[in-house]
Amino acid sequence: MSEEYNDFPGCSPEGCASCSGCGSAGNAIPRTITLTLEDDTVVECAVLTIFPADEREYIALMPLDEEGESPKGEVYLYRYETGEEGEPMLSNIDEDSEYDRAADVFGSLVDNARLVAEAGPEEEEP
Repeated sequence: MSEEYNDFPGCSPEGCASCSGCGSAGNAIPRTITLTLEDDTVVECAVLTIFPADEREYIALMPLDEEGESPKGEVYLYRYETGEEGEPMLSNIDEDSEYDRAADVFGSLVDNARLVAEAGPEEEEP
């Protein structure tokens, strides 16, 4: 698995220990991750978010095509942990109930993001 980190201000492996916005427990969220699937297919994925659900963390990945786009709009959900040396570790979600809960939380995050985007920036009062 390879990674390329976001270049948002304060979002780097060294600089976001005090950030609480990404849910990554002090680690920067990589912008993309290259996965090797069980059939040895290599898939470049955009990292959408890392989020908590029921005392675990999960990662939402969007597979990208050769042009860096996701025409199908698919999202992969994996259990997310960090190793002893801070390296990301992904694992499959085997239980349907765990997957359903993670998918529900991710769906709520997407819905909330849409509401914020539709509302637009708040206007300051004069």
